Amino acid sequence: MKNVSVKFLVLLAGAILVVFSLQAQTGKAIPAQVQVNPQALNFILMGDWGRVGADHQKEVAAQMGKTAETADVDFVITTGDNFYPEGVVSEFDPLWRYSFEDIYTAFSLQRDWHPVLGNHDYGSNPDAEVAYSKISRRWRMPARYYTEVFNLGGDTTQQALFVFIDTTPLIKSYYKGKGHKVHDQDSTAQVKWIEQTLAKASPNVKWKFVVGHHPMYTGGGRTEGNDTRAIRRMLEPIFEKYKVDAFLAGHEHSLQHMVAANGLNHFISGAASEHTPARMLPISKFSKSEYGFMLVSLTREKFLVQVIDYKGAVLYTTQLVK
Repeated sequence: MKNVSVKFLVLLAGAILVVFSLQAQTGKAIPAQVQVNPQALNFILMGDWGRVGADHQKEVAAQMGKTAETADVDFVITTGDNFYPEGVVSEFDPLWRYSFEDIYTAFSLQRDWHPVLGNHDYGSNPDAEVAYSKISRRWRMPARYYTEVFNLGGDTTQQALFVFIDTTPLIKSYYKGKGHKVHDQDSTAQVKWIEQTLAKASPNVKWKFVVGHHPMYTGGGRTEGNDTRAIRRMLEPIFEKYKVDAFLAGHEHSLQHMVAANGLNHFISGAASEHTPARMLPISKFSKSEYGFMLVSLTREKFLVQVIDYKGAVLYTTQLVK
């Protein structure tokens, strides 16, 4: 028996050494298990996705369904560019079926979806995405910008505020030409609404999040782009003043986490179909060009983010603690 045990331990040690040797050679981490907390408010954060199933949209959707079932997600947040190449023309556009209903078919994804508009959604009729809320049982977009408040652990004195904003009209370059239907927008009114909404948040709100399409920091191709700098100049002082915990964005087709000098966390989840190059900045904690999404678990004390690729591997995990 002793010889058998010794042989087993030697073989086991050898297998572990082989695994670590392969990991060192390839630079690839061993996939971690998804952390699950049924008592948390769980949601998927994804963006830049509506391509009629092309460019890994179907594969990402399938993995979203598996992850949503495992984690028992409560809802899905999309960070914009919901329909390529130019949005939808009406609430009856066939793209609703081909890019949404027929793609995200898992039972676990038949939850509320809380979207924001991206610049591609402004190619046709952005109000059509608002109108679809009256038809769909899961598409929840009451206006171009709006709020949602969620109780944590069923406690009405412990809440999370989500402010869903419409970033495209806040960027002057989109007003040039007729490619984006932003010319009827009052961007000043929206900025005033954002500030008032954050300022008047209930004392029961313990977490404040803003969701928008365009990021204010990125290690992608738009690091110092006009859109990135415009959003940063216009919104960062407001977010800092009212102590927003994190800004959740898309636009860049990658998966990123950054912490700005003022302490504000920035998450980019825009790789639900296409992915494009991304690099690490001095403020970056994680940056990856890969198809995938984020799983977020929120409690009164913790905001846990897990970055998951289309094969189900956990690429990165981080948490904010109150």
